[in-house]
Amino acid sequence: MTSLKGKTLLITGASRGIGLAIGLRAARDGANIAIAAKTAEPHPKLQGTIHSAAEEIEAAGGKALPLVVDIRSEEAVVKAVEKTAETFGGIDILINNASAISLTGTLQTDMKRYDLMHQVNARGTFLCSKTCIPHLKKAENPHILNLSPPLNMEERWFAPHVAYSMAKYGMSLCVLGMAGELRKDGVAVNALWPRTTIATAAIQNLLGGDEIMKRSRKPEILADAAHIILRRKARECTGNFFIDDEVLASEGITDLTDYAVDPGQQLAPDFFV
Repeated sequence: MTSLKGKTLLITGASRGIGLAIGLRAARDGANIAIAAKTAEPHPKLQGTIHSAAEEIEAAGGKALPLVVDIRSEEAVVKAVEKTAETFGGIDILINNASAISLTGTLQTDMKRYDLMHQVNARGTFLCSKTCIPHLKKAENPHILNLSPPLNMEERWFAPHVAYSMAKYGMSLCVLGMAGELRKDGVAVNALWPRTTIATAAIQNLLGGDEIMKRSRKPEILADAAHIILRRKARECTGNFFIDDEVLASEGITDLTDYAVDPGQQLAPDFFV
């Protein structure tokens, strides 16, 4: 497939950052983007709302459907999926991007934050996938893509932040299981993860501010990698744990200078890789 023109993508957490970047890349093809996110009103510390994202997607050439969705709510997810399918005539692609993070040790992780990470990351991914699958089964080239890490079951990825690692690996376990479960139906289920830190609000606010931002790559690297994956034949591309630069290299793209926030800085490696 050469383009995502006319395809309908439901993207969680698409009001900013990686989710918005993936939506904008698909919009340039002429895709329909359902923006499923919580931010309807401007936030003092976070850029973007579902409405500003919709304006950007429309300006890029796509059709946008802004939806206020807390993916912890089954009712909200069901309504969003139904509205997306009703508006655009179906759903071709689900991007499970929404995520909560707290890089804290066991004693420093309160149970409210633990519950939030598991409800958004692992449970939210399962819920959104479960709700979209009946529609995906009817699509021509259906994909589920989770923004989650490879399943490297090594102590070093868990010890510093057990709760967060468990929640993110929950998303990856959905890939492992659902890829096998849905293979006969022709629904691709894959994961995508960055080699380096990505310049997002989470990096800015939680992981070290401007210094780590300078050593990060832009969200567009994941958007371009996702675009490559989503155009592949679903029956021939499932159960993979992709890394962004490896996906680009598979298409002959090896000069990644333009993706760097500051090309003069040494890049900061991401977790789990």
